[in-house]
Amino acid sequence: MTELKRTPLFDTYKEYGAKTIDFGGWELPVQFSSIKEEHEAVRTRAGLFDVSHMGEIDVKGTGSLPYLQKMMTNDISKLSDGGAQYTAMCYDNGGTVDDLLVYKLKDNHYLLVVNASNIEKDYAWLDEHTEGDVQLENLSDKTAQLALQGPLAQKVLQRLTSETDLASIGFFKFKQEVDLNGKKALVSRTGYTGEDGFEIYCDSNDAVALWKAILEAGQEEGVVPCGLGSRDTLRFEANLALYGQELSPEISPLEAGIGFAVKLNKETDFIGKEALKQQKESGLPRKLVGIEMIDRGIPRHGYPVFKGDELIGEVTTGTQSPTLKKNIGLALLQSDEASLENEVEIEIRSKRLKARIVPIPFYKREKK
Repeated sequence: MTELKRTPLFDTYKEYGAKTIDFGGWELPVQFSSIKEEHEAVRTRAGLFDVSHMGEIDVKGTGSLPYLQKMMTNDISKLSDGGAQYTAMCYDNGGTVDDLLVYKLKDNHYLLVVNASNIEKDYAWLDEHTEGDVQLENLSDKTAQLALQGPLAQKVLQRLTSETDLASIGFFKFKQEVDLNGKKALVSRTGYTGEDGFEIYCDSNDAVALWKAILEAGQEEGVVPCGLGSRDTLRFEANLALYGQELSPEISPLEAGIGFAVKLNKETDFIGKEALKQQKESGLPRKLVGIEMIDRGIPRHGYPVFKGDELIGEVTTGTQSPTLKKNIGLALLQSDEASLENEVEIEIRSKRLKARIVPIPFYKREKK
């Protein structure tokens, strides 16, 4: 039996009552109190996540921009210093290697943040395609990542820094070397919950001190530690793709509904461009849609979806939404059956139950 990997915060989990599970080879907290309570805290106040299992890859050298343009579906040339961008990497056939964030630290120097289960695979893929003056370094073991998410995130985190006005960090922007309670961190206004908030990258040795300082700073506001369970329900309501469910080597970024991160018209050709262009021109074979149950039942990942006797796709993610109090899901369906209000059937425990196709995202925060 392979030993599960642990983040620098593992020994701290039990102080907060964490219940841990095996998540892609990592022993991570699924919840601290309850998934519903943590979900509600993030939607109304703020919650703190340990996401140190995520991978960080440093890319630098004079050839780094043309190299990243070749590797990524989005247009990296549009990034200025202190900017972040969501993108995907594809195989030649248009299937997805991973979805990730690219941070531009300065000219010829970038940081990639990749999914935990893909760190080794992504690094090997990136390494295989390097050319010219490009140096890669896997910083994942040295780096911890915390995510403070929710409408009160800025108010709480501001208490830990007098030097940096966090209001000056715009959406998908970041600052380096931010002093948080005496620890230096890269602080970015990004997240995976559909709420305002920050992702904090620090030295793995500083993770425990920062975790405790943030929770202490947010005591008055009711900031709580949160696990993978609420992270999944929050991102799902906001229609944020999860690799291995909405995205995979068999699912293209266009089919998964992240076409906004695929720039087919950028000057540089990228790996998978021809396949994606063809997909777009001839019409997508499949499309990601929202579904809401009509009959009683909860759609789950992998459940088959039918129209009459025809199998037309499968559920990628599904749950009872803590915000909407409805049984909803995301499903990848044949495009000709993916129209709104179309009634379909989902096979749940050998029974066909009725559902309808509804608009996504299920949840959008009110912008102030």
